[in-house]
Amino acid sequence: MSFAWPASLISLASIPLLILLYRRLLQRRRRIVASYAELGLVDQAGSGMSGIRRHVPPAFFLLGLTVLMIGTARPQMTVQLPRQVGTIVLAFDVSGSMAAEDVEPTRMEAAKVAAREFVAQQPPSVQIGVVAFSDSGFAVQVPTGDQEAVLGAINRLIPQLGTSLANGINASLNAIEVGQGNPPLEYSNLTPVPTLPPTPVPEGFLAPAAIVLLSDGENNEDPNPLAAAQLAADRGIRIYTVGLGSTAGTTLEMEGFAVHTQLDEETLKRIASMTGGAYYSADDQEQLKNVYGDLGSRLIIKPERTEATSIFAVAGVLILFMGGALSLVWFSRVP
Repeated sequence: MSFAWPASLISLASIPLLILLYRRLLQRRRRIVASYAELGLVDQAGSGMSGIRRHVPPAFFLLGLTVLMIGTARPQMTVQLPRQVGTIVLAFDVSGSMAAEDVEPTRMEAAKVAAREFVAQQPPSVQIGVVAFSDSGFAVQVPTGDQEAVLGAINRLIPQLGTSLANGINASLNAIEVGQGNPPLEYSNLTPVPTLPPTPVPEGFLAPAAIVLLSDGENNEDPNPLAAAQLAADRGIRIYTVGLGSTAGTTLEMEGFAVHTQLDEETLKRIASMTGGAYYSADDQEQLKNVYGDLGSRLIIKPERTEATSIFAVAGVLILFMGGALSLVWFSRVP
């Protein structure tokens, strides 16, 4: 325990003085009682249980004053507070194949509907960001507790060009860094490895941040998505991958061409496995909602430094009250 105003603890030096004063008052009282006893006016029998009880209320008063004096120094302590905290980045594949209708009404629209319900269920302590990626990746909304801003970012997403899972992961990692007040990571054009490689976190460490990667998994752009997944794993950031579409696939008309698109589960499973996340297959909109229900945010025990002044103040007042109550019950007076 530490104190915001440690100088206030000097007041505790008055406690020994109060004890000395109390002893002197007792000695004076004994002398007065002895003088009256010699005259036969009082019975000098202040021993036994009644003699011990005489000291209990003053002891409560001294203890209560001590606690209150400690409280004036504004004591602070670290406590473990269970809270839903952390950062979740929703990384949406906005490639042209996300317009496929093998998930009704389309892969993209189904993902957006389920994402909106997921956002609405999160407490303000959970920061949510939105990343869109096709042949490149960018943060549509940096992590925030403002759900209206997050929902607005989701609503603006539309299918675009090719698919680069690595760029989606890299953009999500950048969004997490920016959301935590850190500078964004810097990448070259050819590899997802940053110019200054970070020191990997201890094995088994899980950061209070996660990425939900929604994609059909058909990676057709550089760089290598598994290298980007390793970068997330080195930071203890889990990636939960959600496969949209079916492994059988469907044929999609794009710019006058018939393009067959199908779910690449293998890549998405490897990304999730490398980072300690999990893979979910969403064949329809209802199943996609269940996926979001399983994900949620981690309930972690977060150490926080908390001022305990109010605790000491309440405890001190209660102790003083107990001392006064005992004195009134036993002696019909307040010491």
